[in-house]
Amino acid sequence: MKGLAGIAIIVAIWSSIPGPATSAPAQDDAAKWRADLVAFADRFDRAQLAKDRAALEDMIADDLIFIDRSGARSGKEAFIEGWTRPRVHYDPVVLIDRIVVPLGADSGIVTAETTLGGISDGVRFTSRFRFADTFKRIRGRWQAVHIQVTGLPAPPAP
Repeated sequence: MKGLAGIAIIVAIWSSIPGPATSAPAQDDAAKWRADLVAFADRFDRAQLAKDRAALEDMIADDLIFIDRSGARSGKEAFIEGWTRPRVHYDPVVLIDRIVVPLGADSGIVTAETTLGGISDGVRFTSRFRFADTFKRIRGRWQAVHIQVTGLPAPPAP
């Protein structure tokens, strides 16, 4: 009996000693990962609206796959050309229903709905859509590797 009592005491003492904290660092890592990706996605959106070709060149992988609202597939140059056309000015946007989907330590999807408006060749335009930007960390820095745009109907008039 004494042997069992001794083992029970040792087990009780052993189980009361805190082990390595596994959940806190994992949560901290996940929070940092998400914050880093969202910050990059925000910079990416600002670069598009500002028509910042140099930033877009840097933020987009050379082998980008871009699916536009018609379903056509193109690449990096077409995407950048679309955002940097002369005589087009963009209004600020509001992102609705933004979702961040982790795909591992070095990739994730950021998706949201928005209405893009502005002036093109003196004519006002609006376009409502949902986008899904897939980002991958390449050589230590985030880049867009896949972008898909799905057109949405205009909201009903009030």
